[in-house]
Amino acid sequence: MRAPEFWHAPPGLAAGLLAPAGFAVDAAGRLRRALARPYRAGVPVICVGNLVAGGSGKTPVVLSLAGRLPGAAAVTRGYGGRLAGPVRVDPARHDAAAVGDEALLLAARLPCWVARDRAAGVRAAEAAGARLVLLDDGFQNPGVAKDLALVAVDAEYGFGNRRVIPAGPLRERVEPGLARAGAVVLLGDAPPPAGLAGCGRPILAATLVPVDGERFAGRRLVAFAGIGRPEKFFALLRRLGAELVAARPFPDHHRYRAGELAGLRRLAEREVAGLVTTAKDWVRLAPAARAGIAVLDIAVAWRDPEALAAVLAPFADG
Repeated sequence: MRAPEFWHAPPGLAAGLLAPAGFAVDAAGRLRRALARPYRAGVPVICVGNLVAGGSGKTPVVLSLAGRLPGAAAVTRGYGGRLAGPVRVDPARHDAAAVGDEALLLAARLPCWVARDRAAGVRAAEAAGARLVLLDDGFQNPGVAKDLALVAVDAEYGFGNRRVIPAGPLRERVEPGLARAGAVVLLGDAPPPAGLAGCGRPILAATLVPVDGERFAGRRLVAFAGIGRPEKFFALLRRLGAELVAARPFPDHHRYRAGELAGLRRLAEREVAGLVTTAKDWVRLAPAARAGIAVLDIAVAWRDPEALAAVLAPFADG
């Protein structure tokens, strides 16, 4: 599903009508966390979550942290996959329909378990010898005690209209959410959104940078993406100097049908252009459908690596 447009605008009629439902969702979450008896792992657990629905860069942050934390394993819910787990992801055996797209991206770089029950996933990672567990999402889930929680915030999007689902994009209210965080990862070049100033938590500024993006400069492209905010992907390609003859957004975690891909190929042929998508979209494509489709991957660049190192210092030795 795509996020409703009113989630991004100042609160209006729709947000007001749905506000009581948002209050109920927030209250239910607070009660769930208050009554929970979280599993305390025998190894450190670092959670990378967010306060809004949709993409905010959590998975790239997890991948970046994994490179700084030897012996880490990832645990994710496996959104969009059919396997409940806990199961260790094998990219040679599993596809996105089984474990979800994010799990495949993680498993390409570090041991990764998919588990609807996150505590069971953490136990499985521990049993396999993980020295530290990185939770991709799960900040609002009280099933596992976190030794450190990092909240990823898209600087440009911020917190939308600051209302809780379904009245807005928030999974919970901003202030109590930030109060449970150990630090904030602010991604992007825009000024910090209202609500971060004075939150009392370290703010780790970073940006998502393209990997080998210069190869797209001057190229005519048909771009397509089914991520939280496809327009960010399209804007990145334009900044790299690509000429986008078409930009086709799809819902987050979209499973592409053969007809949709055939239509994109016809469009690219007609426009004498190449096809390009995100790494997250590419892993959702069947292997036979990937031919001729370029991938623009991204990585996290930290503005102050020393500040990040200070936050991670208690866990750096596993």
